Amino acid sequence: MQLIAGYGIEAGAWRWPGVELESFISADVFVEAARIAERGKFDALFLADTPAVTSDLATHAPQHALEPLVTLTAVARETERIGLVATSSTTLNHPYTVARQFRALDLVSRGRAGWNAVTTSHPAALLNYDAELPTREERYARAHEFIAAVMGLWGSWPDGALTLDRTSGRFADSARVAPVALKGRYVSSRGPLGLPPSPQGQPVVFQAGGGMNGLHLAGRFANAVYNNPFDVPSAVEHAAAVQQAAVHYRRPPEQMTVFNGVITSVASTRKEALERREQLDALGDLESRVAYLGHQIGVTLTPEDIDEPVHPDLLSRARANPSDPRSPLALKLAREGHTLRRILAHGPIGYHPVALGTPDEVADFLEHWHAAGIGNGFNINPDATDGLANFVDEVVPILQKRGLFRTDYTGSTLRDHLGIPYQNGLPAAYWQEGNVAS
Repeated sequence: MQLIAGYGIEAGAWRWPGVELESFISADVFVEAARIAERGKFDALFLADTPAVTSDLATHAPQHALEPLVTLTAVARETERIGLVATSSTTLNHPYTVARQFRALDLVSRGRAGWNAVTTSHPAALLNYDAELPTREERYARAHEFIAAVMGLWGSWPDGALTLDRTSGRFADSARVAPVALKGRYVSSRGPLGLPPSPQGQPVVFQAGGGMNGLHLAGRFANAVYNNPFDVPSAVEHAAAVQQAAVHYRRPPEQMTVFNGVITSVASTRKEALERREQLDALGDLESRVAYLGHQIGVTLTPEDIDEPVHPDLLSRARANPSDPRSPLALKLAREGHTLRRILAHGPIGYHPVALGTPDEVADFLEHWHAAGIGNGFNINPDATDGLANFVDEVVPILQKRGLFRTDYTGSTLRDHLGIPYQNGLPAAYWQEGNVAS
């Protein structure tokens, strides 16, 4: 589950009635969201991050304000089971810092931490770190070395090395807590790390990145992948590619979970769900949304016509933009005669597909995707803050009744939730490849 800046994923969610206006800087808001998600037996709370101001602060909340690891440390102290996944860049950081931070979160949470490893190319973020933009190939080559170094550092304090023997005065087997001296072209670190394993060994590695570069990174190191497909065929294709990547690196494909991003809007009727979304749209930047909708179908649309269907003359010339996989849905809705406002409410310009309607309709949407073979997971993005409780209290019980979701946690760590084994250090298959850190 992901909660953007404490408000919800829609741009106007910060203005939604009942929302705490300072949610973007309130750890309490994130704690409460995690508690609700834990009540719904979610695998994890996920905080994405770009270390820069990337939105127009005149009208929009910053997407990523509170630092994720600090926020999740606060959440860890107020929750018991839910996993805690934070994004941290392999482009802008150092392996030792990331290894230390995430192991600390893993220990504080008693084995519930996950690291979403991302490469960074956003110009504003690079400027904040006085960094030049590397090529895509360089970013991913560094990422391979970086993750290997972090996992090597986690493994530098091996299982059983912490003795804590009060009688003998032996704190740890210092001969086993040894430097790793991982050195590559882009990063290096001597080690060892000064922290022992958690109950799950080390944090779960997540990966979020597209194309073959992302697949190779995931296949080599990750146990979970974030994907943002807009339709079932592309989701199925990506899930299969993730499993093939794991096989390529001699890792068990069944230990990979793909979390597909979905926006949820739940109401007592489908009409009410669409009206809810229309109200959220009205609190955001309708002018730019209408303009983008026109770009999707190849005609010029204006906000003055927001409550009118696409004019027949324009509709006769409309075509789906071949470079945007969401465009066919936009064109279909336009040809069905919906107003521009109602077309937008269906979500064709959103970053994720929208599951909207009654609790049963939202459950049907998720079941359809799941049955198709999309990697078994969803990253639920509530439209607004209250949308999370709506989903947990109304949709989750339906999924549980259908046998599609757990009725209780069966373990205490994030690895338990994802069905993956204990791990402390680099996977054995990595050493079989004859690598050091590149």
